[in-house]
Amino acid sequence: MSGILFLNTLNMNKIREFYRSEIGMIVWREQKDCIVLQHGNFLLGFCQRETIDTSGTITFFFDTKEEIDALYHKLISIASSEPKENTKYGIYHFFIKDPESRIVEFQTFLNPVFCYKNGEEMLLTRRSIRNFQTKSIPKDVLHKIFDICRYSPTSKNSQSYYYLIIESKHKLEILGAVRGENSSPIKRAPMAIAICADPTKSRKPEQDACIAAYQLMIACWYYGIGTCWIGSMDSDEIKEKLGIPKEHVIATIIPVGYPAKIPSAPRRRESKEMVKFTEEPKDF
Repeated sequence: MSGILFLNTLNMNKIREFYRSEIGMIVWREQKDCIVLQHGNFLLGFCQRETIDTSGTITFFFDTKEEIDALYHKLISIASSEPKENTKYGIYHFFIKDPESRIVEFQTFLNPVFCYKNGEEMLLTRRSIRNFQTKSIPKDVLHKIFDICRYSPTSKNSQSYYYLIIESKHKLEILGAVRGENSSPIKRAPMAIAICADPTKSRKPEQDACIAAYQLMIACWYYGIGTCWIGSMDSDEIKEKLGIPKEHVIATIIPVGYPAKIPSAPRRRESKEMVKFTEEPKDF
């Protein structure tokens, strides 16, 4: 969290209802005569006062044009115009006014931007990516990703895991053919990363490596980079080709690259379908 924008309002109830029901913000915190609303990592506060603030523009950022269009159709009765591209700023946007005449903008960038999602968005929006752009990942971005990966938890803080980067086109082709269609995303990516663990450093190398792999996948997604878990890659043949000691564990070898397309999320079970209790819950 980096800060909160507070504005004065004459009608707290009307403003609360508008930003919650029309825009989809949630109540993050309430304190006496003030309320803080949240949209992603944007915190917007209103305080009941005898004057109102209407200067400037409140801008909400979304990932895609489709989201902007959906919002426009929802708010069409109060929109100033249809969504349009602004090539000067590289955005697609439209405007409305809230019940107290503040200008509110909804926009998405025409070119990808990264490192803005909050924790919940990171976990909810990550997808398995199987098709990739050809452009390579900048080395400085890789360094930032692996710096995050240093904090992956391990058994007794053994830190037994390590990452092996594979960029050779020949090796990517070989790995992509090992399991047929199941491993084929590897040969469509500009690089792959094997997540391994040394059993001499930990009694739980498999768990250490699996956790480290997921840490890597989330860190990649934070920087707009796609991955896909490819299982059953822990074989002596693969270890020999990659120079990995036979006694070491390969949790997975994941393709890594900028997504060619981000798929929609498949249906997910409701929490009540997958949560069990050893005793009958009183309230859940």
